[in-house]
Amino acid sequence: MITDYFILAFRNLKKRKLRSFLTVLGIFVSIAAIFMLISLSLGLQNAVREQFRQLGTDKIFVQPATGFLGPPGSVGGVILTKKDINVIKKVNGVKSVIYMSIGNARLKFNDKTRYFMVAGLSMKEQGIDELITEAFSLEPAQGRFIEDEDKTIIAIGSLYNEKNLFGKEIKIGDKIEINNEKFKVVGVLESVGNSGDDQNVYMTYEAFEELFKTGGRIDQIIVQIEENADVKEVSDKIEKELRKARGVTEKTQDFMLLTPEELLSSFDVILNIVTAFLAGIAGISLLVGAIGISNTMYTSVLERTREIGVMKAIGAKNSDIMWIFLIEAGFLGIVGALIGVGFGYGVSRLIEYIALTQLNTNLLQAASPWYLVLGCLFFGFVIGAVSGTLPAIRASKTNIVDALRYE
Repeated sequence: MITDYFILAFRNLKKRKLRSFLTVLGIFVSIAAIFMLISLSLGLQNAVREQFRQLGTDKIFVQPATGFLGPPGSVGGVILTKKDINVIKKVNGVKSVIYMSIGNARLKFNDKTRYFMVAGLSMKEQGIDELITEAFSLEPAQGRFIEDEDKTIIAIGSLYNEKNLFGKEIKIGDKIEINNEKFKVVGVLESVGNSGDDQNVYMTYEAFEELFKTGGRIDQIIVQIEENADVKEVSDKIEKELRKARGVTEKTQDFMLLTPEELLSSFDVILNIVTAFLAGIAGISLLVGAIGISNTMYTSVLERTREIGVMKAIGAKNSDIMWIFLIEAGFLGIVGALIGVGFGYGVSRLIEYIALTQLNTNLLQAASPWYLVLGCLFFGFVIGAVSGTLPAIRASKTNIVDALRYE
């Protein structure tokens, strides 16, 4: 009997191809939008989690409480200094410390002037190369990275070598003018995966301090803890010692400590809020699609009133009529969902390709887990069936005599 319902529903939709297509279109657009948004959101979460996995769980990040909301060093006069570094180094469980400052600089090369970010890194700690690789994923593709004694030497991001930011490829041995001072390129770095970082220039902290006249300002400190130390325990100790050294309390604390897990948790919360907001917007179009299905089914009930009367006259029950119309509505929903999932998958993959090739970032990835595909298909069917419930009930309650006399 159920098979007969599906056959009848399919035949009825096939007779009304244009109307069925237009109805499916409303569902297809909304399901495609929802699939694409969630797919990219999951892909972004996976990419970020992978970066945090590579970063490891033995790092603590220390920075001014206001973070990087404005130009480095300009956040309400709150700065970190080398005194804070010395305090952190004395804490039990701390293995090594790296610190950095960031500034926007004027770069001149090949008679062209551009503005990019320059980072000054401390290079004096033992085993600092390994920590820099883990914390920032900075590995030379050509040449070498900067060393402690380098004063007028820099390493550059991959885009200077690949994308011709100055109309000409910058190679090892070339000289770049930074804020009117000349620096020699000794290394071109591997691509980090996003254009912002791949446009950075790196020099020693001492060279940065002299070039930018920072007065010892430090924008970020990265602490690596001992192998068997507990990251939360060490973080609490550092926080306590820094409060004491800086003369602040919990309420007036002007710095913040973050572990990779806390950073990832904060990112997930923000991303989930944004995804929910965008999915809500896509849900409005889904509502429009549902109204379209309901309208189509009501029209179908009116057009087939006489047919319904004939079916009832030869023995069809109210439940039979209702099931036929419900399955038709569900068909419209699931077909729209199928097309929407296919289209959404294609668009999300296209966005991933454009991000990788044109924007030089691997953060925008398309994820299509089985539960997302099945969820969208099920959602489409349910939306269709629910939208067709009232028209189906109306069809099942049609009076036989009135239906047979209907013109």
